[in-house]
Amino acid sequence: MEKNELEQKLEMGRHSLAHVLAKAVLKLYPSAKLTIGPVVDNGFYYDFDLLDAKIEKEDFARIEKEMKKILNANEPFERLELNKKQALELFSDNTYKVELINDLPEGEIISTYKTGNDFVDLCRGPHMENTSKLQNWGYKIDKVNGAYWRGSEKNKMLSRVYVLAFTNKKDLSNYIANREDALKRDHNKLGRELEIFMTEENIGQGLPLLMPKGATIYKALSRFVEDEGEKRGYLLTKTPFMSKNNLFKISGHWDHYKDGMFILGDEEKDKEIFALRPMTCPFQYMIYKNSLKSYKDLPKRYLENSTLFRNESSGEMHGLIRVRQFTLADAHSICTPDQVEQEFKHALEFIYHTLDVIGLREDVGFRFSKWDPNNKKKYIDNPEAWESTQIILKNILDHLGLNYEEADGEAAFYGPKLDIQIKNVFGKEDTIITIQIDFALAERFDMVYVDEAGERKRPYIIHQSIIGCYERTMALLIEKYAGAFPLWFAPEQVRVLSVTEKAEGAVKEILAELKNLNIRAELDIRNEKISKKIRDASQEKVPYMLIIGEQELENGTLAVRERKGLQTAGVSRQDFYKAMLLEINNKVIKKD
Repeated sequence: MEKNELEQKLEMGRHSLAHVLAKAVLKLYPSAKLTIGPVVDNGFYYDFDLLDAKIEKEDFARIEKEMKKILNANEPFERLELNKKQALELFSDNTYKVELINDLPEGEIISTYKTGNDFVDLCRGPHMENTSKLQNWGYKIDKVNGAYWRGSEKNKMLSRVYVLAFTNKKDLSNYIANREDALKRDHNKLGRELEIFMTEENIGQGLPLLMPKGATIYKALSRFVEDEGEKRGYLLTKTPFMSKNNLFKISGHWDHYKDGMFILGDEEKDKEIFALRPMTCPFQYMIYKNSLKSYKDLPKRYLENSTLFRNESSGEMHGLIRVRQFTLADAHSICTPDQVEQEFKHALEFIYHTLDVIGLREDVGFRFSKWDPNNKKKYIDNPEAWESTQIILKNILDHLGLNYEEADGEAAFYGPKLDIQIKNVFGKEDTIITIQIDFALAERFDMVYVDEAGERKRPYIIHQSIIGCYERTMALLIEKYAGAFPLWFAPEQVRVLSVTEKAEGAVKEILAELKNLNIRAELDIRNEKISKKIRDASQEKVPYMLIIGEQELENGTLAVRERKGLQTAGVSRQDFYKAMLLEINNKVIKKD
């Protein structure tokens, strides 16, 4: 997708400021080694090998002051083109740059940019004409984190300096203010404060514990997916958490995904090697193969809320967004070739409905993820199958009228996919749900059906993650609603509060009636002022509070207080219960 004028200006300015930062750091830390400094959505970062030195928060102002000197000096950015030999000589004292240069093809022209008379860095450009063009920009050093060279834990840990950068100071201020709001919604902070989930060092990274509130949200979401799936013709399965590696050798995961799996056993010593499953599909294929299917039996749809395990690197772990153990609403439709488009549409309609009832439909975008023919190790090597399947998927997406972006190199190793994308509160985009067309695994697993002519044919497989990974989806819901969830999946739907001791009996009676209706309710009969009880329930984001005082006891009614503060007196119990069940069953999403 072509960048608009502002995007081009931002990219060029941020590239240029990255060189200004690098020059400033070298002035203050002469022994530092430069590595890379790419542009990101809110500015840029630069990775430095500072050797024995450190950049602390108190050093930020000093570096920014040095950057300002460079900007005020009106230093030109001059492009210098070198051959490989010249580039290696110029950067001979920097092993990181030498490694990057050696990775480039022979004969390629290597571009560098010179800033002033005393600084040169590798860069494809383009850059601003000179540093004075950046004097009115808004920029601010944001933070310093550790980052492995080229993202590998086997390499040295570098110092990554993040800088916020915008074309003017007002945009920078607005970004910082919006981010402050985002920080309040950050699921990794708010989810812990609301006791939805926690982590424990002795358990390990990427292994969150859903606390009672989190487990209740998961239960509501997973039951919805299973119940709705059964209405839509999906058959529920329950399969093992592990398998012998034979299964993953058949599927191709052993060749293409082994590094991302948790292996149980030693291949050189043990007769049987097991692995925790990173996906459900091979298990459901075995269920399909248990009996011979006719074309009349298809499509066959399987659905499972599957606990999966993926060996993500430690630097990737983040709250509930990226974890090592997670639960996926994993579904597969096995169908004939002429059913592919209808089954794809059927899956997408299920996903749309799911996004509607949790309130995320308006927040998502679409990406058509294709293979990279130059990366044979990552993908099953069958160019003809890839091209034909990608044409099928593109035609389906176009027939459905989806507005999507195309991305090379983002496909699953066995087929292209539609990724449903969403951004978190900080603007980072992640995949929440996928639908994939699989051309390879039916062949690898010898899956067949008998067609109208009595001949055995290979089915197509459509992979679907209906609500995605529950943990990631819950993280996005925490951020979307700032913990104030819609009633139907709120962990506590109603809290019954006593004003005086006299009300305790009525409070307990109301609580029992609510629970009998499967409305999630708790009581508060503490010896505290009613104002404190209301405040506590509000801080915990409880949707409804029932306040029982003398007037309510006398009249047999309820004082109903909504989370947003609206309070209504004289409500009958039955009217309230009826309204609650209507809101829950219809999965209403109110805006607080």
